[in-house]
Amino acid sequence: MRAVVTVVGKDKTGIIARVSGLFYEKNINILDISQKLMQNLFTMIALVDMEKSELSLDDLTKELDKVGEELNVAIRVLPEESFEV
Repeated sequence: MRAVVTVVGKDKTGIIARVSGLFYEKNINILDISQKLMQNLFTMIALVDMEKSELSLDDLTKELDKVGEELNVAIRVLPEESFEV
């Protein structure tokens, strides 16, 4: 399964490292990633492949919710199929 992960919040050091570190720990491959600063807001969108991970989409969402609370950023996870027309 592939998923789209978005991160938005006030810019600070370590956001990409913390989120990508979780992906590494949970055996989730980053297929594509983009980040940009919009004034003082950090934005990131990543397409990830969860095929080799033991986590379900719900479990990944819970893990990223914890990271979001820790970093004070909003993190959302949606299956790639949500964007198909």
